Amino acid sequence: MDNTTLTFTMTAYAVMENYKHGLLTVFLLLYLTIIILNSLLITVIHQNNDLHQPMNLFSCMLSMNEIYGGSALLPIVMAMLISKTHEIPLKWCKAQVFFLHTYASAEFCILAAMGYDRYVAICYPLHYHSIMSNSKLGKLVACASLYPAVVFGCFYSLTLQLSFCGKVIPKLYCVNMELVKNLCSNASYVSIVGLVLLFFLVVPQVLMIVFSYAQISRVCRKLSRESQSNALKTCIPHLLSLLNYTIGSLFEIIQTRFNMSHVAVEAQIFLSLYFVIIPSVANPVLYGLCTQIVRVRILKLFIRNKIMPARSAKALVAA
Repeated sequence: MDNTTLTFTMTAYAVMENYKHGLLTVFLLLYLTIIILNSLLITVIHQNNDLHQPMNLFSCMLSMNEIYGGSALLPIVMAMLISKTHEIPLKWCKAQVFFLHTYASAEFCILAAMGYDRYVAICYPLHYHSIMSNSKLGKLVACASLYPAVVFGCFYSLTLQLSFCGKVIPKLYCVNMELVKNLCSNASYVSIVGLVLLFFLVVPQVLMIVFSYAQISRVCRKLSRESQSNALKTCIPHLLSLLNYTIGSLFEIIQTRFNMSHVAVEAQIFLSLYFVIIPSVANPVLYGLCTQIVRVRILKLFIRNKIMPARSAKALVAA
């Protein structure tokens, strides 16, 4: 089949036809929320030198990735909602596959780097700045940014060469496994390669997180209750982000790999969106509003912007 003119029908949109205008409003508000909350956190950390710590740098990376993932998903979902045919060209579908998969992979890599940061901060507090040097930080940032793109890019180059005969994707967006189900031939090797890819994109990060928290647990057992409480407080945002993202990813993997016909379609749609939307809204809250020092800086930013125009007006009147 000529792949240059091929389009896929996104059948999940038919379920939402009767209330698409309400959903369009909801998705627009969610997208604006993701952009505003994550941009605000990045701006506050960037403008305050005392917030230029490794953990806050990782928070900025996480926020940039949330904007990236939200932009890869929601604009196309909104465009498809108002479309009459709910069809997406193959080239758009392939682009969305790349963006969403690299978003998901980068999210886990950044969370793994954050886990390592918590391990160093709690287990080696006196040597934290020497261990988390600019050189080490640069390597972690480069690894979290480039590793997902390189690893998935190798697999993605295989996807670009495949021929598709099917034309149906039963979701709101394109993922690689749904493209594989539409292949002209039964290329089982693609699924095997996909599992190998999943191994490289998940296992190293899981090992780093498990190692980090195993060491944190070992050290905390030797500390006083007050010190244990303080150590736990510094880990709570990361643990909540990790749990939130892991739940969303499991929802997506299970839906893609297994038969979910026994689950209501509306529930499937919500669970399929979870891994992008919920972490993208929750993470800037966890690392911004729920972190005292960042929350104070956010309040100061708004207060300063509110007071300064008034002062400028008074100066103009006096002149």
